[in-house]
Formats: sequence, C-alpha cells, structure tokens
Amino acid sequence: MSGAERTTASSTAGSVAVLAGGVGAARFLNGLLRVRRPAEVTAIVNVGDDFTLHGLNISPDLDTVTYTLAGEINPETGWGRAGETWRVLTELGRLGGQDWFKLGDLDLALHLFRTQRRSEGASLSQVTGEVAASFGLGLTLLPVSDDPIQTRITPAEPEDATEIDFQDYFVAHRHGIAVRAVRFAGIDEARPAPGVLRALQDVATIVVAPSNPFVSIGPVVDVPQVRETLCRRRDSVVAVSPIVGGTSIKGPAGAMMRELGHEPSVAGVARLYADFAGTLVIDHADGDLAPAVAEAGMTPVVTDTIMADPDRAATLAKATLEAASAKGTT
Repeated sequence: MSGAERTTASSTAGSVAVLAGGVGAARFLNGLLRVRRPAEVTAIVNVGDDFTLHGLNISPDLDTVTYTLAGEINPETGWGRAGETWRVLTELGRLGGQDWFKLGDLDLALHLFRTQRRSEGASLSQVTGEVAASFGLGLTLLPVSDDPIQTRITPAEPEDATEIDFQDYFVAHRHGIAVRAVRFAGIDEARPAPGVLRALQDVATIVVAPSNPFVSIGPVVDVPQVRETLCRRRDSVVAVSPIVGGTSIKGPAGAMMRELGHEPSVAGVARLYADFAGTLVIDHADGDLAPAVAEAGMTPVVTDTIMADPDRAATLAKATLEAASAKGTT
C-alpha cells in the first residue's frame, strides 16, 4: 500500500488506529480485523522491547503482531512462529552460546532480513512495511518510532540495584522480580515514525489495546508529540483495560502496577490513562468499579473483555468501536 493510499484509508469514517504492545494487542487486532476492513486499520506498535542479540535486530512486539495477524503465531506460547524448528538454537547451546532467548529457525530468518535491510539504510518502518507485505497483511503496521528506545527496569532489590534491559527482566528473569522503576532510554530524542502522527490526527477512533500500561503503552504514548496529539483527541480515544478482576490475564501488568505504587484495578488503569483517553472498556468482573472509573475521569463501558478465541476478540473490538460511536466519534 502506498503512502497516499494509507492516508486515504486513514481518513475514512470507519478508520481506526490502535496503540499496541504484544500478545494482548495482537489478539485485539485480530478481532478488530473481523469487524473493520484492513485498509481502515493502523497499528502503532511499541519498540521499547527491541534489542540486539547475536548481532541481529529483534522487534518482539512488531513480530508478535505480524505473526498473529498472518495466522502464523505459535498458539501454545502466543509468541514465535507456528511449526517452528530449533536446529540453530540447539547447536548454539551446544557450542556454549547464548540460548536464553528462544529464537526458532523461521524467526531467525525474519531477524536476519531486518538486520540486512537496516544495514542497507532502510528505516525500521520501511522494513516493517516490507515484512507486513510479505505476510499479506492489509493493515498499516507502524513502529511508533524509527529511533532506538530501550525500556530499562530497576529491580526493587537489592536497594542499590542497577538497571537491567527489559528482555533480561521479562525473559531471563521471567518477570519474576519486583520492579522499583521503569525508564525509556532515548525516548526524549525519539521522533514519531512517518505516518504515526497523521494516523492519530486523521482516524475516526483511536484504541489503546489491552496491553501493559507501563512497558507496552508507556513507550508509545511517551514518544514526543504522541501524548499531546492524543490529549487533543481525548474524546476519540477508547482504552481497553488489561486488568480484569485485579490482575492481568497474561504478563506482569498487575504486579507491576502494585510494585510501582498504583492500584492494580480498572480504577488504577483509569487514573493512568485519563489525561489522554476518554473511555475505558472494562470486564463484567469489574462492573462494580465503574463508578471509580468515572470518578477517575473516564467513561466506563462494561462488556466481556476476555479474548479466549478470535470470535470473542471480534466481539470485544465491536463493543469498543460502539463505545466510541456512542460519543459520536465513528
């Protein structure tokens, strides 16, 4: 799809931009594409998880979204490729190399391609577009920035603990250590990737996917000009809570909220999002907290948010868009 075609698609009445992390966002997008044409959808994806391993440029959230929407995701893990083989990783471990981050053979091919193209001067957004096209994806898939952003985690213990890389926290430690602080190195100098601000300005509805508020949505919203753009369009921004019944369905969002001094509930999510999003979609399990969400400054919408299968993800996407429609934004 050309830039002109993307702009035209983004300007239609039913167009949607989704701020996305990894697994939860990918499932939401998969449902959204059942109720919106791909040409109407732009996904703006976190790159704070990106890192270099074995000399390769790895973009975990972009890849999880790509594999999920292409029907190539490993259904057992929610990440990586279906039908993977592991010959390279097995041999790497035998040789004594780093094998803590599980890269299958098909996955490695994508990272090799990305690294090759980046070495030739292509930007991350250009490579992302090429990869999306190779998988036959019809939506516009964008990294939030072409510039490097690194999510850095400070463990709660010991008291003098130094920062570690996000993947060290998330994969090597299996997000099993308490967190004292989160920082996005390089974000102050980062610029939105081409097409990001235009999408946020032009689409009818902006959705904050059910992703970790700190390490998935934070590195997107905190890119310069993004939060300001969202604030100007606050009534058109609908967030889906990643917290259900006081915990996260997958990943460390609930624990991280508590460790960083926030209430691990939909009310806590509302307090984090209220400055740039006007509506929060919450699960029936949290219906009794709807008044607290309203008190935090967001309009609560109660529905089923558990995306147990693509049909339920589509139902959630439809309810989210209807919540925007109720405010006259679609």
